[in-house]
Amino acid sequence: MRLWLKKNSEVPLREQLVAQIVLGIVSDDLKAGQRLPSTRELARRYQIHANTVSAAYRELARRDWVEFRKGSGIYVRSRNVENEDGVVELDQLISKFFRTARDKGYSPAELQVGLERWFAVQPPDHFLLIEPDDDLRAIVASEIEGATGARVVNVGLDGCKDPRVLSGALPLALYGQVEKVRATLGAGTELIVLRSRSVAEAMRGEKPPPRDALVRVVSRWPEFLRWSRAMLVAAGLDADALSFADAREAGWKRGLASTALVITDSVTARELPAGCNRRIFQILSDTSREELVRYAQQLGI
Repeated sequence: MRLWLKKNSEVPLREQLVAQIVLGIVSDDLKAGQRLPSTRELARRYQIHANTVSAAYRELARRDWVEFRKGSGIYVRSRNVENEDGVVELDQLISKFFRTARDKGYSPAELQVGLERWFAVQPPDHFLLIEPDDDLRAIVASEIEGATGARVVNVGLDGCKDPRVLSGALPLALYGQVEKVRATLGAGTELIVLRSRSVAEAMRGEKPPPRDALVRVVSRWPEFLRWSRAMLVAAGLDADALSFADAREAGWKRGLASTALVITDSVTARELPAGCNRRIFQILSDTSREELVRYAQQLGI
């Protein structure tokens, strides 16, 4: 596990640790069930205080990203992503369906015709992004539309309880929300799990601006502002050269023309004044993006 940590920064080391480990988990750089370095080992490796590491691990455990196993260590908490019982569960549902249909007197030929008719009118024709955070949902939906050209409907957890919303949809959810989304959708519903970009993936090929250059980070998603602050400082940018603007507030565009670089998300980027030197940070990992492109091509959506 590689981390970028900057000491003597206004961004606490604990916050830098938490942000980067969470990104490692949601991007699949850190696998479910993987053992993390011990508090002492991580403290020694990066020459930081063990109490800082311990506090970061406790925060991660409180937020259900890791779990402490007595006498064994700290592990990335497993989530019900792959639904290992899915095949058995599906077989049971199919068996129950045929048994009920036979009890009601339907013949195998009638069942075949009915199923063919149902599948003919129910092919997926759009993606359905299910995410409780309104601002994050808008950003990820924008990225999916830009990558695939497909139609994307986005709803919160309550919105996907309506069966009509699921009709003709291919449901998607970010890794961190998988359990809640599965619980809401119920058994037997297909769900594509999306991964976020890792720190290494986000930084690959990027050249940092000069140390004295003014960099503005702009987004309407508060977590984007918080995480980018931790990431950019950890990557070596001077905290004094960074400024942050919430695009939901009035006057956020003031001063953008004088900045050397504007780091933003795909939704806020559309509202930037012409001439801004912008860099769009993508939330979705390249792997998830490529997977969605394949789905769109195969299904013709």
